[in-house]
Amino acid sequence: MRDTKERIQSEALRLFAENGYHAVTVEQIAAAVGIKAPSLYKHYSGKRAIFDGIVYQMEARDLQQARRYQVPEENGTAENPTGETATMERVCAFSRAQFRDWTEDEFLSRFRRMLTLEQYRDPEMARMYDQYLSAGPVGYLTDIFRPGVASREEARLLALSFYGPMFLLYSLYDSGERNAAALLDRHMARFAKEHPALPVRTQKEG
Repeated sequence: MRDTKERIQSEALRLFAENGYHAVTVEQIAAAVGIKAPSLYKHYSGKRAIFDGIVYQMEARDLQQARRYQVPEENGTAENPTGETATMERVCAFSRAQFRDWTEDEFLSRFRRMLTLEQYRDPEMARMYDQYLSAGPVGYLTDIFRPGVASREEARLLALSFYGPMFLLYSLYDSGERNAAALLDRHMARFAKEHPALPVRTQKEG
């Protein structure tokens, strides 16, 4: 059996994804786990602490995925300069994995649904939605594509062309389109064919 802290996080995230973060109480989370609220407080100081634990786990998984596919762990900055050139194949493989995780992995799909629900009600959730699902990925891909094009504007347009269908397919998946991953594969295969020699940024090893 999973330990109690993990079960608390899992049930809390399920409730957040179904009802929104602010609509859920500590008592509801405890009941879903099968414990009393005082027992929950032995593991977490409150609902915010549970949420912070969920975000920490989310960030750790995101970092692990970036390292697995050897893509940059964050947007390029002066402190995180452009590294070696990677292949478009690697970027596509990473993006396919991200899409499958955000739609099929129980933890990640619930996290995405929670942010989707709360983005219009909570400024912090709106910022996280941007970071993980809209402006963040576009900025990240703009930095990745920048070395291969004449200007940042062109890199941004490429990023939009690459990520736009992926963003739309999240909604289609939630609406019942179970062929979404296959459609994404076809989109990325076409994009890679149209831009076969486009160099992209990756982490320097070591």
